[in-house]
Amino acid sequence: MIIAWRLTPIVISFWRDKTVPRTPEFHARRAKRLAATLAALGPTFIKMAQMLGARTDVIPEPYVSALASLMDRVPATPWPVMAEVIRRAYGRPAADVFESIADTPLASASLGQVYEARVEGRKVAVKVMRPGVERLIQADCVATRRILVVVERLFRSNPRVLRAVRQFRVVLEEFAFRVRDEVDYRLEAANAVEVRENFSDTPGIRVPEVLLPFVRQHVMVMEFMEGDAVDALDARVASGDIDVSQIVPRLIEAYTSMMMIDGLFHADPHPKNLMIAPDGALVLLDFGMVVRVSRAMRRALLDTIMAAIRKDVDGLVAGFDALGLRAPEATREELRPVVAFLLKSASQHATTQERMDLLADQVMVNLYDKPPISVPSTMVYFARTASLIEGLATRYVPRFNPIAVATPVMLRLQPAILLALGRTHIATPADWVATVTTVVGDGLDVVSSRMGLSRPGELARFGGRLARQLRAFLAGERAEPRLNGGPPRLEKGRE
Repeated sequence: MIIAWRLTPIVISFWRDKTVPRTPEFHARRAKRLAATLAALGPTFIKMAQMLGARTDVIPEPYVSALASLMDRVPATPWPVMAEVIRRAYGRPAADVFESIADTPLASASLGQVYEARVEGRKVAVKVMRPGVERLIQADCVATRRILVVVERLFRSNPRVLRAVRQFRVVLEEFAFRVRDEVDYRLEAANAVEVRENFSDTPGIRVPEVLLPFVRQHVMVMEFMEGDAVDALDARVASGDIDVSQIVPRLIEAYTSMMMIDGLFHADPHPKNLMIAPDGALVLLDFGMVVRVSRAMRRALLDTIMAAIRKDVDGLVAGFDALGLRAPEATREELRPVVAFLLKSASQHATTQERMDLLADQVMVNLYDKPPISVPSTMVYFARTASLIEGLATRYVPRFNPIAVATPVMLRLQPAILLALGRTHIATPADWVATVTTVVGDGLDVVSSRMGLSRPGELARFGGRLARQLRAFLAGERAEPRLNGGPPRLEKGRE
């Protein structure tokens, strides 16, 4: 009843959007109100809101930013309550377990809180579960399912809202399934140990050591690591302490390794779970929610990524299909223009908002009543990671080019990926020539545009056109490559 009571006014407000014009200022106010309401409903809704805050494919601005901000607004549970959790976990008071422990948390998340302590002469971080959180989550999920049924009936004539409800249901069910692992720190400890081992030989990427003798279902003790959250680096970037051009490639390397090589994926990526250490290393935290990635899924992901690198629209359409990203009612031909647009926008130096506006205004609205792309539950976490990385990149480099940055990382990791997948080759000679041509074009574009010899994107577009034509020629689809007017003219001394 409390959930319905708090959410009903907001649902009615959205329902009235059909007949009442809304200004950007109104949407901004309602987004803040929605975030405040969800925060008041407790940990389940805070956690789900954080997940939705990374889903720009489901939630538009300003709502997505308001929901993402909830990770910074979780009120702390008082120390006496959390101290009792520690006492029950170990059978004795916290003072008898730890040499010292702070009574003010370093961080307060939706499911638990982290405290600084010392044990066996070491500085450690102690993660303590909020009491009763398991029962609360179960009850909240049941109530939310009932609310979604009502919302679906209210908005049955609004295809956009119905699509958002369907996507939210995917998020809800995936959350309900995965969160069961998050409320047992013994499972998280095992995940952290495995991920730490996977990165043991990777310089620049670290995972805290777990002190296994001190791990209980509701308490976890790990090595204390210094660092700044990846969304709070402005001062260090401004002072030159860290090179922002190295942060995003390292993030891409970490998540690509987990997803494509190890098959154990960190499924709760948000800025507070990622830190940059004083020496510039990337620190990964919080492994309560992980996903095992099957070899079949990894093969499909690799084929799709390589198609994107060589700017192969047909290969990308096939990849989207294999990954379940094509909506059930859509055909491949309906999917193709959207994929082509996504590929083009990802190859450009543009802001995230510019890409989203173009996608919404020029493609989805003008061409489709029902969007041909649907994100299945198996892809939710990969989509969150992509959104996180692009959001962080554009925070420090507003006109971020995802493909230009990701391509060198993918090509460097490709041998290890193929070895992990048991494959000795991935592409035909035509595909390899197209890939190399595209990469060279992207590299020359970066150098030339920085020197002022050409506009950003000119040489990359030329390289893409040439790559497609060379691939077609080598595949026997065309008599000879045509350069469509030749390469762009370089401009000496261009400002």
